[in-house]
Amino acid sequence: MAKTNPTSYKIRLSVGDRLFDIANYIVMVLLMVVTVYPFVNMLAVSLNDAMDSVKGGIHLWPRVLTWDNYEYVFKQATILHATFISISRTVLGTLISTFCSAMVAYTISRPDFVLRKFVTLAFVLTMYFNGGLIPNFLLMRELDLLGSFWVYILPGIVGVFNIIVIRSFIEQLPDGILESARIDGAGEFTTFIRVVLPLTLPVLATTSLFTAVYHWNSWFDVFLYNSSHIELSTLQYELMKMLQNSNATGTTGSMDGMGGTANFVTPTSVRATMTIVASLPIIMVYPFLQRYFVKGMTLGGVKG
Repeated sequence: MAKTNPTSYKIRLSVGDRLFDIANYIVMVLLMVVTVYPFVNMLAVSLNDAMDSVKGGIHLWPRVLTWDNYEYVFKQATILHATFISISRTVLGTLISTFCSAMVAYTISRPDFVLRKFVTLAFVLTMYFNGGLIPNFLLMRELDLLGSFWVYILPGIVGVFNIIVIRSFIEQLPDGILESARIDGAGEFTTFIRVVLPLTLPVLATTSLFTAVYHWNSWFDVFLYNSSHIELSTLQYELMKMLQNSNATGTTGSMDGMGGTANFVTPTSVRATMTIVASLPIIMVYPFLQRYFVKGMTLGGVKG
């Protein structure tokens, strides 16, 4: 019986590892290209002359560099105020929703909470069943939230998915830490503020990112509840209206200060510019939360 040479086995194994690594790198590079290319292409189209973009052939770099598309978007009278409303909504909505979701998650994570299973089930059911568009509208009207900024904040003050993720994270904390806080005389709220919140920072950063993206991208609730209140319009809603007007009118010329046509925009150029304007803030924030994002999703998703 022939003996296996350990040296040749190690060589074969190392060659297989190298081939696996090479294949892995190739797949990762392809995924990166597929993910990044559409955004880079949109950026190139947004920075290219609108009439020149009609010819096609814009890929990674603008052929005729210009800022006219961005000037057209930001010269709209309502854009700056709508941006302020979107930022205010995103910041307040994220902070309030994350804090309230964390409090609920801490409550239902406690083994001594008698109704924890019933409350958890009641929350989970809302992820599968919805009251519907008309009942939600009637509810907002009865709560006197129509025409109010708080109609953006209060309906989403607690996110069930966020609660489940945060609860799973809290349940993995050592019980001794919470018990030591109680021995020192801390109440439940003090324990939550001084002990639980600092320890759950990774998962809070993760859920905050989810909530912030939702608030920043949301426009349909503006259409439903505040479409007649221009002072409460958000950036996404204004961009949506701008895109609809651009699609309806086709090529549009913006006027310079002398009354002449300074530049032209097309639905394609406006759409690309809007995509960059809407995506850039989230892209700028994500790198600062990335290290928390991976850790929070990994640890918070272990338990159901």
